[in-house]
Amino acid sequence: MRLTSALRAILAGLLATACFAFGQAAAQTSAAPTTTIIHAGRLLADPATGRVERERSIIVRGDGTIEAVEAGYVTREGARVIDLKNRFVLPGLIDSHVHLTGELGPSARLDAMTRSASDQAMFAARNATRTLLAGFTTVADVGADDPDSIFALRNAVANNWVQGPRILAAGAIITPHGGHGDINGYRADVMQLLGSPGACSGADDCRRAVRQMVQRGADLIKIVATGGVLSNTAAGVAQQFTLDEMRAIVETAHGLGRRVTAHAHGADGINAALTAGVDSIEHGTYLDATGIRLLKQGNRYLVPTMEAGAYVTEIADRPGVLTPAQAAKARQVGPALVEMVRRARASRVRIAFGTDTGVSPHGDNAREFELLVAAGYTPLEAIQFATVAAADHLQIGNVAGRIAPGYSADIIGVDGDPLASVAALRGGVSFVMARGGVAKGP
Repeated sequence: MRLTSALRAILAGLLATACFAFGQAAAQTSAAPTTTIIHAGRLLADPATGRVERERSIIVRGDGTIEAVEAGYVTREGARVIDLKNRFVLPGLIDSHVHLTGELGPSARLDAMTRSASDQAMFAARNATRTLLAGFTTVADVGADDPDSIFALRNAVANNWVQGPRILAAGAIITPHGGHGDINGYRADVMQLLGSPGACSGADDCRRAVRQMVQRGADLIKIVATGGVLSNTAAGVAQQFTLDEMRAIVETAHGLGRRVTAHAHGADGINAALTAGVDSIEHGTYLDATGIRLLKQGNRYLVPTMEAGAYVTEIADRPGVLTPAQAAKARQVGPALVEMVRRARASRVRIAFGTDTGVSPHGDNAREFELLVAAGYTPLEAIQFATVAAADHLQIGNVAGRIAPGYSADIIGVDGDPLASVAALRGGVSFVMARGGVAKGP
């Protein structure tokens, strides 16, 4: 194509403007202080201890890691000082179960047909920003219709091209053909075209699916052990994969150095998945005594996602959101989740914080804290689930979950005292630092 002189002039002007803007940004970056000091009025540096310290300085290196935590309000020549003397400061929160590329709503079924992978990535970028500004500096995305969209966003955040939390991504869910996580409820030719890249049948085929998802970039593997609420099929919430299939998935994933988490509602699927060797259970609605015994073996976690259960219960009778098959399951599963969490608490099952946000609206992740407290946990326990426990579950316990030397500077400041009222974490987060960069606040 030949350019007219007018078009050449326009392009030259745009290029000059872009170069000027880039130069200004580079100058600002080079002039930025190499050290940031946060003056924290109250500090819960290590939630495992529950100890709140007063008048502390958090010294953050230019590379985004924490250098030291010192008593008093210290300063250094040339350092940027952030005044959080009137805030309650604690580590950035971790949500172990989100779906950034989607969100439940009246148009969700149409969106699945019309949104490209690029559309999903852009939508996920919006959701990532909302999640970060709510105080969640790390998330595990445990299922995307197009895995490349979430892998691209994960990489963009890591490269500081896009604002968002640290993302560990599973990519596509490993699911039986026609199961929860595969496509259901459309014409046969549509389902053949848009079936999940993680769908498999038989042990050997499931090994292939795991290997291919790791090849594409998965940080962890998410499998479907049972039916689910939002799959558009009246298939219930009992076991779907066979035990041999689940064993093949877990052996393959572990052999490739990936942790395996299992979506599971029915007791039969929960127990089969744990017998097969999965590392954690998502939801766990009908967890029984056998499941509790198996969960307490090894370094395993339950991720209860109470927020999703509460949300689908609330919207089950709202016209145009859930299909009849989905609504029927929502009415049963939502209330059962609450009773399960109370049993898990009584049995001292390890809990990692996770919401299944994407079912509920992005940015409202902190509602889970209130639901956990309503189920009997203390505010400190709920915060521990979203910091040290979630970090251990996701195998990033030497990076996130604490404010300590050598850790990533993932730090939030809250108006009010979340140990007195955990509701302060829902709407009261006024400062967010992720990997040393300020995303919200002074």
